[in-house]
Amino acid sequence: MFEALTALFRKPETYETPLPEADAQHAMGALLVRAAKADRLILFEELQVIDWILAQRYGLGPVDASKMRASCEKLEKAMPDTEEMSRILRDAISFEEREATLRALWQVVYADGVKQDEEDVLLHQIEEVLGISPARAKEVQSEVQSAAAPGADGAL
Repeated sequence: MFEALTALFRKPETYETPLPEADAQHAMGALLVRAAKADRLILFEELQVIDWILAQRYGLGPVDASKMRASCEKLEKAMPDTEEMSRILRDAISFEEREATLRALWQVVYADGVKQDEEDVLLHQIEEVLGISPARAKEVQSEVQSAAAPGADGAL
């Protein structure tokens, strides 16, 4: 009985949320997070775009998309190898989905209105692993950049 009472005053054991499985969906989400963090500053606008992309791509509501992003943030921290996450996607999704993933990554990069060199380097590394040619990748980037431009009607 005394041990039960003293247990109430001890520091509680910390609970650690387990990492999500490194499947294609979570690998994509982790890459989106990595793209947002490439310039060492993740902004609210970038988080909104990531949540929107996850919701649209996987049929999630806003709360579930936000929860998935939080899981992907944890996976992103635990998986330091961008190429490994990219390979998971490349091996699990079609070429069209790989292009859609690249488009989504550029949407995150342009969400804050500023493209940094670090983001550019990261996305070129990812597009190479995904097997997207530099010419096609440039087209995808230009499409997203045009849609993200002030006054553009294209919604991210």
